[in-house]
Amino acid sequence: MMAAFVDRVTVHVSAGNGSHGVSSVHREKFKPLGGPDGGNGGDGGDVVLEVDPNVHTLLDFHHSPHQKAGNGKQAAGDFKNGGRGEDRVLRVPPGTVVSVGGEVVADMMGAGTRVVLAHGGRGGLGNAALANSRRKAPGFALLGEPGEAVDAVLELKSIADVGLVGYPSAGKSSLVAAMSAARPKIADYPFTTLVPQLGVVRSGDVTYTMADVPGLIPGASTGKGLGLQFLRHVERCAVLVHVVDMATIEPGRDPESDIAALEHELREYGGDELDLVGRLRIAVLNKIDVPDARELVDLVRTTLEDRGLLVFPISVATREGLDALGFALASAVERHRAELPEMEPVRITLTPRAVDDGGFTVEADPRTGGWVVRGVKPDRWVRQTDFTNDEAVGYLADRLNRLGVEDALAKAGAVPGDAITVGDVTFDWEPSLPAGTLTAEESMSLGGRGSDSRLDSPSRMRADERLAAKKARRVPYEVGVAEDWPVEALDPDELDDEQRAALEGDRS
Repeated sequence: MMAAFVDRVTVHVSAGNGSHGVSSVHREKFKPLGGPDGGNGGDGGDVVLEVDPNVHTLLDFHHSPHQKAGNGKQAAGDFKNGGRGEDRVLRVPPGTVVSVGGEVVADMMGAGTRVVLAHGGRGGLGNAALANSRRKAPGFALLGEPGEAVDAVLELKSIADVGLVGYPSAGKSSLVAAMSAARPKIADYPFTTLVPQLGVVRSGDVTYTMADVPGLIPGASTGKGLGLQFLRHVERCAVLVHVVDMATIEPGRDPESDIAALEHELREYGGDELDLVGRLRIAVLNKIDVPDARELVDLVRTTLEDRGLLVFPISVATREGLDALGFALASAVERHRAELPEMEPVRITLTPRAVDDGGFTVEADPRTGGWVVRGVKPDRWVRQTDFTNDEAVGYLADRLNRLGVEDALAKAGAVPGDAITVGDVTFDWEPSLPAGTLTAEESMSLGGRGSDSRLDSPSRMRADERLAAKKARRVPYEVGVAEDWPVEALDPDELDDEQRAALEGDRS
């Protein structure tokens, strides 16, 4: 059973989300205050289109239009970063045109050509990557970013050297079957061919492809019949063959009017940009084996040649004229190929997405009466922030301050308490303090945001100092005094320097 032919689909693709960074503290025996060791989250996978010559239709995406790449793998403590999510590779036939938002973004031709349709989200940084000389013990990590979501239209334009056009039942499918190994459906009623059929023809040393397009009728360029749906498949053809039925008995039809109607539809469809009528055109007058057909050929040949067409009378039933037609097509295709520029190998270049690093705007927000901050970096930073963590919110404020957002807000006239919207988040603006600055509440505890005073305290005893203190506590026993002998009763002259310093430390 022949598979259904689908040449236009809309796909909804979603790249993988980046996983969150991890906030953790290194824990190991005999190593107190080991410091932050949270790993970075993994990046989300991309959605990639790849040309596969063994694929001939877009049927798979007709049945499964929703495609999603893998999310980034979760990170862990002990500096264990998350792995990248699995890419989703969508295999498409050669000649697939990709459009996003009505704009063509890729015309995929060569085998193996790849296009990233949706980029995966970045993984969030762990607290180990966020630590620095001022923020030695971050108690937070950054969230992973969501992957891109794209709605794209995939349109297949068959890559054939020769395109057959004509009225229904003119004998196009029979001609393809007679000249190639293709076996399209053939019957004696109109519109037997519902989808384009490709055949490979060999004439002498030249091999070329021939496309049988469903029959055209007057008005096809405006959507009548099946013509408009499949006319795209002749856009890339070097030679257009008008197949004319010389045995038709339909009222109002004759070879000259058929050719005129076909060229009118091609001109209306292609316009000046494609110039389908300006390409090499061949008129194949089929079914000359029927009575009176040969006499009709002699009557119309001169008129058709005056229109710029090469005329070939043939009979598919008796195979008369097929060899001459095949060699003529081979010669035309060979000349066209010689005029084409030399194809260069396809190079895959990964180009970073353009980002305006310092670009942002501050505008009044009539909806809230506050202000809106718009920019690539501010929006991304908001997506990375865990708003359930006060320290993470403070880190966001520091980043916005360094970018100049607070200065811009002040210049625009913002005052503390105004509603500020960044991305999808709205908050009340309070000018921030740099990381490490002590607030009134923090001065009573461990230190400023992103710090741990225990790591910087000059009064923290070193290992040699603790050993000296231990020796000093044993002095009363070593000099023979009672257990309850007060330390003040010891003669400092009987102690060495380390013991004396340790005792003074105990008194303080």
